[in-house]
Amino acid sequence: MKRHYRVVVAKPGLDGHDRGAKTITRALRDHGFEVIYTGLHQTPEQIAETVLQEDADAVGLSLLSGAHLTLFPRVVEELANRGLEDILVFGGGVIPDADVRALKEQGIAEIFQPGASLRTISGWLESALDEHLDQDENSHQDEPQEG
Repeated sequence: MKRHYRVVVAKPGLDGHDRGAKTITRALRDHGFEVIYTGLHQTPEQIAETVLQEDADAVGLSLLSGAHLTLFPRVVEELANRGLEDILVFGGGVIPDADVRALKEQGIAEIFQPGASLRTISGWLESALDEHLDQDENSHQDEPQEG
């Protein structure tokens, strides 16, 4: 890991099944991430506000209720409303392949379906955040220096 990353894990909507969210929270912590778990029944606004307040690098959304096509894009929208377009958003749950494609088109970086290994998820997140950091550093190098 290129630096210490902060990740918010959230359960949007009325889905009351949190075993997966708690499992990924633990796995990400074991991998070296600092993880803030929001708990159940969060609104997109609450999730975006937590990301802002915690100065997070990424947000992972866990949803099993079937409302992913509504709630995941709403979280992306709420992040944008707060100037947080650069936050990496990923998700997981029982999400059909066609919906995975639709979510990626709406700004979700990756979706992990049932059976995805914790090692795969942690490794992907580390790589994606490292790459995001490299891109951010490179874009700042192109800016004119004051002085």
